[in-house]
Amino acid sequence: CKESGPPGKQIYSDGIVSLWEVNGSEHQVYCQNLCLLSKLFLDHKTLYYDTDPFLFYILTEYREDPLFGNGHQLIGYFSKEKFSELEYNLACILTFPPYQRCGYGKLLISFSYELTKREGKVGSPEKPLSDLGKLSYRSYWTYVLLTLLVKYDGKNNMQGLSQLTGIKMEDVISTLQALDLVKYWKGQYVIVVNRDRLSDHFNKLSPPRLCDPSKLVWE
Repeated sequence: CKESGPPGKQIYSDGIVSLWEVNGSEHQVYCQNLCLLSKLFLDHKTLYYDTDPFLFYILTEYREDPLFGNGHQLIGYFSKEKFSELEYNLACILTFPPYQRCGYGKLLISFSYELTKREGKVGSPEKPLSDLGKLSYRSYWTYVLLTLLVKYDGKNNMQGLSQLTGIKMEDVISTLQALDLVKYWKGQYVIVVNRDRLSDHFNKLSPPRLCDPSKLVWE
């Protein structure tokens, strides 16, 4: 095989890490094989044949191998529907076992939201989430929202936070409720910034591995 990487278009490059956009209708065999491979690691994975309605975003690392040649090695991926009436920006996500616990899951999540923002939309992962998915997303949402709130000047409301982050309103609300940073007042949710509580939450966070938006080439 002479292919050095996935089919499709390379839309991100940062050192040895790259992200590729692969259209499920243009590269059916590749995407079907990817789904079948994923089935080995995802109990709930059912889609493997009809890939036409989906886009696949493939994360790779460039490796030099004197035996097999140089190329982009598969790390993980996420898929999403091309058109989602429910504003889902991610259908399936997987980091392959050799690369788990290296921060690549959060990196893939951050790519899904950066693409959502580039589209001028807000989004959410397809529900229901697995237990591990809930933990990963809640951790990502918490970091992104707290990073904004530590600079909060009272100007942004819940809708403003949603638009700035690309995170759907219901996910913003549930995350801030868990942090006790929101209350329901006069028929709407209002951000309540307690500086001591906010600092306590923020100081407990470990910065996740996120994408660099300036290196994402996508329209």
